[in-house]
Amino acid sequence: MEPFPISAPEFNGDCRTVPAGNAFEWLKQGWAMFVANPGVWIAMTLILLVIFVALSIVPVVGQLAAHLLTPVFGAGMLIACQKIAKEETIEIPDLFAGFKRNTGDLVLLGVLYMVGMLTIFAVVAVIGGGSVAGGMMMGRGAGLGMAMGGMLLAMLFALALSVPLFMAIWFAPALVVFNSMQPVPALKASFNACLKNTVPFLVYGLITMVLCFFAALPVGLGFLVLGPVLAGSVYASYRDIFIAT
Repeated sequence: MEPFPISAPEFNGDCRTVPAGNAFEWLKQGWAMFVANPGVWIAMTLILLVIFVALSIVPVVGQLAAHLLTPVFGAGMLIACQKIAKEETIEIPDLFAGFKRNTGDLVLLGVLYMVGMLTIFAVVAVIGGGSVAGGMMMGRGAGLGMAMGGMLLAMLFALALSVPLFMAIWFAPALVVFNSMQPVPALKASFNACLKNTVPFLVYGLITMVLCFFAALPVGLGFLVLGPVLAGSVYASYRDIFIAT
């Protein structure tokens, strides 16, 4: 006989499809999480900005480290969101919570994300670089047209390859840190969830583009607010799609 209490079944990444209008609710909840403690959120965003700017200064290694650490810091922001949802007080060290919880799996997520980005970069470099080289050999006129056409094709390929990668990484840190999923199943579950909710994410993406435009106007200072709001919206979308019934 199975001992009591009977353990809950292991989470398998099942998700639900939500209405398109839920995209507005995700952002509203993200804003509500931000106003719960704006000072701490802005401080965490500033620290994160300084870290990634510092990493970007280091050639190659810094950029690779940034990709590796993105899921770890993302998990920290999500853990802070969870604390607010539980009416707990968030603190600046919450940003580094991913270094204490499921760290190995989060770093592996970063490795897979980095490999994806490097693959996209390689494809773009081959297509764009080949077109430019071919254009230079042809000379002016037709050569310029070939080079420009090749660069445009490379950008389209980059966009086409980036969208699936972002779909896979969107929920993956949350699934790893909150549901203890392994990195590859988490990436698959995230991709499937985004695919099942294409319309809400299209709405979310359009709204986010508009918000990014306005956030960039005051010398980019608006991103100190928009960043935490978007982090809160990611947590809200995770709760909505994976948790709600």
